[in-house]
Amino acid sequence: MPPDDAALYKALAAHDARFDGVFFVGVTSTRIYCRPVCTARTPKRANCRFFTTAEAAEKAAFRPCLRCRPELAPGTAPVDDAHRIANLVASRIQAGMFDGAANLEEVAATFGWSSRQIRRIVHRELGVSPIELVLTRRLLLAKQLLTETALPITEIAFASGFASLRRFNDAFSNRYGMPPTRLRKAAKETSVLSDSTADTFTLQLAYRPPLDWPGMLGFLRARAFAGVESVDDESYSRTICLGAHSGWVQVRNAPQKNALLVQLAHGLMPVLPTVLSRLRNLFDLDARPDMISEQLMRDPVLAGIVSRNIGLRVPGSFDGFELAVRAILGQQITVKGATTLAGRYVNAFGERIETPDTGLSYLTPTAEQISRVSADSIASLGIVRSRAAAILVLAGEIASGRLILEAGADPDVVMSQLVALPGIGKWTAHYIAMRALRWPDAFPREDLVLRNRLGGVTAARAEQLSQQWRPWRSYATLHLWQSS
Repeated sequence: MPPDDAALYKALAAHDARFDGVFFVGVTSTRIYCRPVCTARTPKRANCRFFTTAEAAEKAAFRPCLRCRPELAPGTAPVDDAHRIANLVASRIQAGMFDGAANLEEVAATFGWSSRQIRRIVHRELGVSPIELVLTRRLLLAKQLLTETALPITEIAFASGFASLRRFNDAFSNRYGMPPTRLRKAAKETSVLSDSTADTFTLQLAYRPPLDWPGMLGFLRARAFAGVESVDDESYSRTICLGAHSGWVQVRNAPQKNALLVQLAHGLMPVLPTVLSRLRNLFDLDARPDMISEQLMRDPVLAGIVSRNIGLRVPGSFDGFELAVRAILGQQITVKGATTLAGRYVNAFGERIETPDTGLSYLTPTAEQISRVSADSIASLGIVRSRAAAILVLAGEIASGRLILEAGADPDVVMSQLVALPGIGKWTAHYIAMRALRWPDAFPREDLVLRNRLGGVTAARAEQLSQQWRPWRSYATLHLWQSS
């Protein structure tokens, strides 16, 4: 951990939200661990032990605080390779894609490493083994569902990734010293449960302030797939299809809680971890705005721009293929023109869905669906034939599993794969890496707006100037775009 214990205790005493999720504190007198923003009385320094992750705190036999609820703490965005790999494993666990040694081998294979090396990286970066990480993430998600929703405990057990109610009860009782029913009873007594209905329920996703929510909505509104996404002045909504499960979500900001409130259709319960993980990526909720702004403001060119919007986030994507298609459609035309084409694309190839929102009527076309259509049918929508062909080839690569556009994937490898495809250049590859891969250091140096904002320099000169912004060039890029 970079800061020493004295600095961490100072942040704890100040309840500094900038450190929320960066560390956790275990109190030896109570055997409870908290977030640094916990409103409980600050413990004595001698009684504090500091941990980089909730998993490490639980491994040391500390129980989560019922007041500050460590399961709500935002995560830590990956920067270097080891941290990126550890967070990729954690992200796949959070998304419900990791069930044991077999899947760990698959994760290791994506990096050309062994599962033993992956275990070593995860333990060094996060302080626990992958299996311990699995159990803690499942229990913390279950704890959030027990506290925030009125969903039946059996549904919560399966939604959290447990194979049976008995295993869930045993794991919860052994780890937290109480049965799940006791936590549910306490939540009812304190009126914490959300206003769930038979069709929907609501959960919180925490972030570190500040968050430029209007700016986030404005960016997504301009690039929305009509029928799949709906964005107004206060909320973002979209349809979702993951495997055999489909539904919709609506996301609003609750700045007084430093959290987003996510209303979900009940039909998404079986894929809840995946949905929540993708929403965190979409809204860049694990960002460290203080750290990023401090780095970028060292450059006089960016200082004024960044200081006016420290809460800027880089919007991610809910679906990598969807984002890549939108990027291809936007090549060499206006944002508004690309959005029009995106609406036609959804109407032509998207599957209909019924939702309470009249603006949400289609599911986004999958790579598998598009790989089976012809380039002529795509071009007939008014899409330039070369771009129609690029979309078709891209769909085939993703459908085959040869190309994976997901958060945490190796950006250099993926961008090399992308530029090898017809119709996809370096600018598009960097844009996809920035949003779909959640790479914080993407920099489309060929971009004309960026070069003009830097004084009309060449692409090579822009690359030189950007070196002092690393590893946050994606954020610098968005600052420059939005200020133009």
